[in-house]
Amino acid sequence: MTTDQPLSPGRARQNAIYTAGVFGDRPRIPADFAELERRAKATMSERAWAYIAGGAGEGSTMAANRAAFDRWEIVPRVLRDVSRRDLSVELFGSRLPAPVLFAPVGAGELARPDSDVLIGRAAADLGVPYIFSNQGCSPMEETAAAMEAVRPGAPRWFQLYWSTDDDLVTSLVHRAEAMGAQAIVVTLDTTMLGWRPQDLNIGSLPFARAEGIAQYTSDPRFRQIVADRLAAPDRPAGPKVRVTRSAVAALASMARRVPGPFLANLRSPVPRESVQTFLDIYSRPSLNWDDIAGLRDRTDLPVVLKGILHPDDAARAVDLGVGGIIVSNHGGRQVDGSIAAIDALPGIAEKVGGRAHVLLDSGVRTGSDVYKALALGADAVCVGRPHMYGLAIDGRDGARDAVANIIAEFDLTLGLAGQTSVGELTPEVLHHRR
Repeated sequence: MTTDQPLSPGRARQNAIYTAGVFGDRPRIPADFAELERRAKATMSERAWAYIAGGAGEGSTMAANRAAFDRWEIVPRVLRDVSRRDLSVELFGSRLPAPVLFAPVGAGELARPDSDVLIGRAAADLGVPYIFSNQGCSPMEETAAAMEAVRPGAPRWFQLYWSTDDDLVTSLVHRAEAMGAQAIVVTLDTTMLGWRPQDLNIGSLPFARAEGIAQYTSDPRFRQIVADRLAAPDRPAGPKVRVTRSAVAALASMARRVPGPFLANLRSPVPRESVQTFLDIYSRPSLNWDDIAGLRDRTDLPVVLKGILHPDDAARAVDLGVGGIIVSNHGGRQVDGSIAAIDALPGIAEKVGGRAHVLLDSGVRTGSDVYKALALGADAVCVGRPHMYGLAIDGRDGARDAVANIIAEFDLTLGLAGQTSVGELTPEVLHHRR
């Protein structure tokens, strides 16, 4: 006697695509990363592609991330009952349907207008967390409201770049608490921008056009800093402005993105001063362990540190009471020649020893990547470029489907390799090819 079972995420997604194919419909979002990337590039502007797809230096860290994944090989086991599989994990008291999060990506509007709202809705569709970017293009409150409209209580975290202005840090943290963030993710590896030739070669920094600074221009403390700078009697004169087509376009971009009427902003010094203020204070190279320890006095939310690659740093973080670590090299965007994130993961997971959640970011492209990361000690993974590529191609639906494809493939890989739950994944299910 058999009983009907709901289809797993993998089989449900396969069935939906194949059924649509009977009627001649093909999915807008490719099922493989290479084609997803190719179509996204064809859709994006030169500036968008440089910023989102580009990496540091010669791109060796991006290549290392992928090569390291490829060296770990899955060893399937057979003749096991894998008809029922459980992909769920628990992070900070929330039970998630799959061990996948939408990673924060700044200046997402380069790929699609209203990027943060669309990504938030996509994450809410799937019931997995979206880590709001501190360099987002919509105020965090607006993105949170959009997620709530899709799924009340939709999980969300907030990424924090530590400003040189401590009062601004406090303001951002308090706003994150108020909008329902379940964790604060402090990004450690971007206290200054890495050397990014793709952006440099075209002279493109989105923040200089006020793209990706909405968390700041919507913040009362930041607006006060701008006002104080404009009112300062000894305010230095700005650089002489050359009137070029590009400069006019940049001014118009600033005027559209800073709160206030567009025409009034064109005549006002506020947009340009907002951009300059952001560039001056958004991140602090002197950030240190004492600052992280002091964050516990500003919030009761779990603190997650993103950008850790050394086991000793992970151990120190846990000793400070940090609730989570994201093993990450910023997707290869900061240090050229860095260790691959997946290579750093086993040592960090061993050092943490279950005292904090360990997540992996950087280089995750497929469901088998998720499988390998969890087997090597991660509790979950963060997906960045894939959901941005999906966003560029098909907005909210594209971002959702790009991540849904990864979850579906992970589900099928789990079963085909002979496991039925995330908890069964250990290093023994893998072989490391030298």
